[in-house]
Amino acid sequence: MLALITGAKGFVGSHLANHLIESGDEVVSSDLSDGGPDLLDQQAFRDLLGSIRPDAVYHLAGQADVKASWENPVKTFRVNAEGTLNVLEACKGAGVSRVLCVSSAEVYGIVTEAELPIEESQKIAPANPYATSKAAAELICDQYNSASMEVIRVRSFNHFGPGQSENFVAAALAKRLLLANKGNKGEILVGNLKSRRDFTDVRDVVRAYRALILDGEAGEVYNVCSGSARMISELADALLAQINKMITLIPDPNLQRPSDIPVLMGDNSKLQKRTGWNPLIEFEQSIEDIIHAAQESLEIPN
Repeated sequence: MLALITGAKGFVGSHLANHLIESGDEVVSSDLSDGGPDLLDQQAFRDLLGSIRPDAVYHLAGQADVKASWENPVKTFRVNAEGTLNVLEACKGAGVSRVLCVSSAEVYGIVTEAELPIEESQKIAPANPYATSKAAAELICDQYNSASMEVIRVRSFNHFGPGQSENFVAAALAKRLLLANKGNKGEILVGNLKSRRDFTDVRDVVRAYRALILDGEAGEVYNVCSGSARMISELADALLAQINKMITLIPDPNLQRPSDIPVLMGDNSKLQKRTGWNPLIEFEQSIEDIIHAAQESLEIPN
């Protein structure tokens, strides 16, 4: 299978490219950081897709930082919604048969404990500009799904693993804890530790993406998640245990988002039934790998 990945040099994209190659697929990477076309340049994407004519497209590129979406909601909306439109229009012109578009569990918004775990049938209620842009992109996917081009949407919950950007909680905490340990500091400021999130290792996430390109039902949306939720404080404790150091975490309101969703936990049974996928990498293994990757990036001996 010849596959094109947008956002291929990002955290998930790089892991996805590795997984596809290991699975025997031929991969073409597209990333703005590597000279690839801007998502807002429709003609550039038409030219790219027309020259490659892949069998499948994994659309991962976009603005994925919730905090940044509050700072620049217009750019976030354009990149994620209009960018998805441009990619799908280019796919249509190039005769691409299967497209997987990555959305986010953030589209569900604030849910009650009674609504957990969240199923795909849950009404979406985006509570921040990033989530709104992803909800709009999903509507565009619905429009483009057809007999000639099958479009599948995934709502990914929190994923983590080695190589993630510091804009995300696990990587940010790992780096700050390692630096505090190196500097013999006994405390660090942190954001909201009471939020609960459904964490899945990125290497399991990309397995789900390929499984859905192969066997997902066209026009459907699938949660990609572990099916369990952990408090951010539990994540921090696991990172601290790996470092083997006592560091006090002090919540700082200035580090919290303007609108923080208390809990997100998904139901992955639809994905499991359709593809047979299950997460394989244990939480503790993910934590160990995150710490090792952060140590390498900071040039701190293991």
